[in-house]
Amino acid sequence: MSDPTAPPIDRLRAALLDGLRLKAVPRAGWIRVGVSHPESVAAHAWGIAWLVLALCPPHLDRGLALALATLHDLAEARVGDITPHDGVPKAEKRRREVEALGEMLAPLPHAAELTERWWDYELGRTPEGRWVKALDKLEMALQAAIYAAEGIPTAEFVQSALAALDDETLRRLAGAEEEAR
Repeated sequence: MSDPTAPPIDRLRAALLDGLRLKAVPRAGWIRVGVSHPESVAAHAWGIAWLVLALCPPHLDRGLALALATLHDLAEARVGDITPHDGVPKAEKRRREVEALGEMLAPLPHAAELTERWWDYELGRTPEGRWVKALDKLEMALQAAIYAAEGIPTAEFVQSALAALDDETLRRLAGAEEEAR
């Protein structure tokens, strides 16, 4: 946490370090199914950013989509990767994330803009927010394919992704045809 009485450069440095902690937060769902060295939440966000670069349709703002991919799970650096299996009500999860994100972003020069971008993703209030939310599901399905090749049972993750995806190309990339077999 950033000390509000510290000099601005110290608060900024602390905020940057706070966000970088995301690299050490493991994806909880993969731990639950027995992945011994799961990807981090930051690796997951990078995966979504890669998908944005590779797949972003020309009618969407790729820069905005990259910002959303980068920000979407940032609060997990503080609150951890809370999954539906943790039994935390959605409203409580959101409350924790909003509080953490506000504290994390406050020292940054563009805090208000970054917070608005996070809400774009969280609420799906822009086409880019909805697109990145879909890529979040696709990334999970693709990561599931990687772990499945290692013998980890991942069908539930692919099924979850497919249930949330309505774009036929994304469904095919997620493995819809394999699931149908």
